[in-house]
Amino acid sequence: MADLFIDLRSDTVTRPTAGMREAMATAEVGDDVYGEDPTVNALEAEVAALFGHEAALFCPSGSMANQIALQLVVPPGAELLCDADAHVITYEMGAAAAYGGITSRTWPAVGAEIAPDVVAGMVRPDGYWTVPTRAIAVEQTHNRGGGGVIPLDTLRALREVADAAQAALHCDGARIWHAHVADGVPLAGYGALFDTLSVCLSKGLGAPVGSLVVGSAERIDRARAIRKRMGGGLRQAGILAAAGRYALAHHVDRLAEDHAKAARLAEAIAPFGVLAGVARTNLVPLDLTKASLDAPSLAAAARADGVLISVLGPRTARLVTHLDVTDDAVDQAATVLARVLRR
Repeated sequence: MADLFIDLRSDTVTRPTAGMREAMATAEVGDDVYGEDPTVNALEAEVAALFGHEAALFCPSGSMANQIALQLVVPPGAELLCDADAHVITYEMGAAAAYGGITSRTWPAVGAEIAPDVVAGMVRPDGYWTVPTRAIAVEQTHNRGGGGVIPLDTLRALREVADAAQAALHCDGARIWHAHVADGVPLAGYGALFDTLSVCLSKGLGAPVGSLVVGSAERIDRARAIRKRMGGGLRQAGILAAAGRYALAHHVDRLAEDHAKAARLAEAIAPFGVLAGVARTNLVPLDLTKASLDAPSLAAAARADGVLISVLGPRTARLVTHLDVTDDAVDQAATVLARVLRR
């Protein structure tokens, strides 16, 4: 059993860099529940401006940010449309129903390859004793879709679908920074298409914690009350916000390095027929349906040789590159995974 691990389970496992720790240690702070933490206020203003919106709200987690956003655009008893593998219904413990009284309906899991006409055909209007569709949610990049990037033209078409239905369009933008770097779409270009967004600072950007809800000033004012109701009121949160501000200043452009590392991993394991799609960003999806090892067995064998990977299902696994994975670590992991898959 290896003593030191190359951790490819997620880009949430990173440690703050020395510069980030310094920024946290010297952050100016206040009580954010009173709206008096200057570093939190600066982070919220900065992120809102990046996406071309009026305001933003700092939250402890991406799940909380998503669920606050959904409650802003879907009233209790109304409907959210999203895909069957969406994070908001797959990994958030039924929070949309439990906290927001929101019902959901899904289109088939296709990752980033969304067909807007299929979504349009699912919209339910008011009347006829049906549950009306009040919002559509998409995920950029798509986690269970292998880090796929939803094309800008698709998002524009979904905006038209939402407008025609008088529904809101929400973006779970946990890794929207990766989409921005991969496709070169300005963050404000994405922001212009959505009524609400959630954006994460601890996936890829290397901050230890934190996400933000982005939207209009009126919605963010309501979001503060929802955050407090959900137990998300923070005090001297500037220590955490400083990490986020440092990440935005230093860790966005370098995401291209993670994308290149993921592509190298994908190239190394491609001959074994387990790639589930093109590694466009920092996620490498594995489909082990035809492999001799299932996902838990692959993970166990890789762990024994010092590499940690994420198991998403019996025959589904994932590799994720991030700022704590060096070029040498990528080469070592590729060697280990090739050896294990060759057995």
